[in-house]
Amino acid sequence: MSVDDRIEWARKVYSQAVFGGDTSGLAEAERGLDAVEADAALARGLILHARFQSAPDDGSLPVEDPAELPLFERALVLYQALGDTRGEGEALFWIGCLHQFIRRDNETAVGYLQRSSQLAAQTGDHPTRSEALRHLGIAAHAAGRLDEARERLEESTRLRQEIGALPGVASNMIGLAYIAAAQDRRSDALATLDEAHAIAQAHGAHAIVAHIEQARTRI
Repeated sequence: MSVDDRIEWARKVYSQAVFGGDTSGLAEAERGLDAVEADAALARGLILHARFQSAPDDGSLPVEDPAELPLFERALVLYQALGDTRGEGEALFWIGCLHQFIRRDNETAVGYLQRSSQLAAQTGDHPTRSEALRHLGIAAHAAGRLDEARERLEESTRLRQEIGALPGVASNMIGLAYIAAAQDRRSDALATLDEAHAIAQAHGAHAIVAHIEQARTRI
């Protein structure tokens, strides 16, 4: 049922209850609206996350929007109440991502990311699982566990290739290049960046291209 259908159904159920005395549909209508609210909260949180990630590089640190985490947490609570395991896994990922990417707190992030990966595997949600694995790889890299980081990123990349998320493949390859450089495999790192650049260019992923060039300079 679409968002519009759920809202229209709630209006219909209201009329049946108030004018006809039939309250049998209230609980179902409310669950439908909970699903709408969960999806909207998650989507609104994504907009705020994109604003943080796209903040201009003017030398100052971007500021976390205080509304972002409560939106993801609200979505999580609603998905759990609805028994929507797929939605729960996605909300858990974004909570973990916020702790890692915005707050630089891998210790807190990892638990959310691990649970997200587990739920995504159970529900066959490859996009969310690929994201969770990517960020678990980032956490492993930060902790100096390079082999684990490489394994996580390679599995994330395989899933992204499977679903056709090729700009995401190119993004993962940047991480793999940094890992290769840290393992004294500089030629592998540069070759990986060349391949990532070709993929990103072919798919108009201009932000990824910029990150690739930055990585090439650092490596």
